[in-house]
Amino acid sequence: MSSHPAIRRPLFFALAAPIFAALICLTGRPAAAQSPAGYHVSKTFKIASPGGWDYIAAGPDKRLYVSHGTQVNILDERTGDSLGFIPNTTGVHGIAFDGAGKGYTSNGRLNTVTVFDLKTTAVLQQIATGQNPDAIMYDTYSKRIITCNGRSHDLSVIDPATAQVVATIALEGKPETAVSNGTGRIFVNIEDKSRIAVVDIGAGKIVDSWSIAPGEGPTGLAIDTKTNRLFAGCDKMLIVVDATNGAIVDKLPIGDGCDGVGFDSNLKLVFASCGEGKLSVIKEESATSFKSLGDVPTKRSARTVAVDETTHEVFLPAADTEPAAAGQRPKVIPGTFQVLVVSRGK
Repeated sequence: MSSHPAIRRPLFFALAAPIFAALICLTGRPAAAQSPAGYHVSKTFKIASPGGWDYIAAGPDKRLYVSHGTQVNILDERTGDSLGFIPNTTGVHGIAFDGAGKGYTSNGRLNTVTVFDLKTTAVLQQIATGQNPDAIMYDTYSKRIITCNGRSHDLSVIDPATAQVVATIALEGKPETAVSNGTGRIFVNIEDKSRIAVVDIGAGKIVDSWSIAPGEGPTGLAIDTKTNRLFAGCDKMLIVVDATNGAIVDKLPIGDGCDGVGFDSNLKLVFASCGEGKLSVIKEESATSFKSLGDVPTKRSARTVAVDETTHEVFLPAADTEPAAAGQRPKVIPGTFQVLVVSRGK
């Protein structure tokens, strides 16, 4: 695990969280030389409402869904304009979409998933899950919504057609993030064991468990389904794993405090968002060759990430923080919550 608790999770800072719509404004790109791969912070979407945060998701509708205290803020991906919010999602961690017009939020402090209509943003229903649902995903193979439940150490498998939990899959430790290979296997980072659990979603059980040493404390996870490669964000290290047998293919340095990994399958770029204020960029040149392109300067606390593979933009929620004493978590400055937009070129 990281030796720097000041930039480790959780990101739910002790701030008040009244529900009101986000006030958005746009600031220009800071004058700075372009970073590796031509990426740089091009825009900042500021959100005035208070509260902590975790994941961000780029929706199928060119909207950003930003977890934020007791609600999910919805922004226009291109302009940052506020388009509404999903209320009463206390302790919200992540957002997923089922491909059929519905969205889902994992509400960590309520032990529920909120289902909402993408077009109207209307809340449709609440579904009880395991304890502290954290990351949430949609598996195209099983057509199920899956939550990683950090406190009960299991997965809740939800059938969108019935809005019911149809299976609970026990795990060997604390699940952090899960991804699917699209053919029946779900891979889950087990943060406190430094392992990746392999789940047969059809059978509803674990079929394998792989150590990712020397990687420790895996958080973010992404997959290239074409090369069968998993990208696990660990403490100062990205571990590349063969998704067919668990073999370690490569290990590359990244920034400190990683809590998210994104992948642009069109450009074959891996993005590791690191809370020390870096977005580490790695090029997948082939299934066996990976190259670190360096770090894009972002902002301290920008540790989760979403990638739009059509525009190739990368989105990171963050806030300004006060200087912190050694070993202490920095305090967020109220009113500074924002989404950084990282783009290529001018």
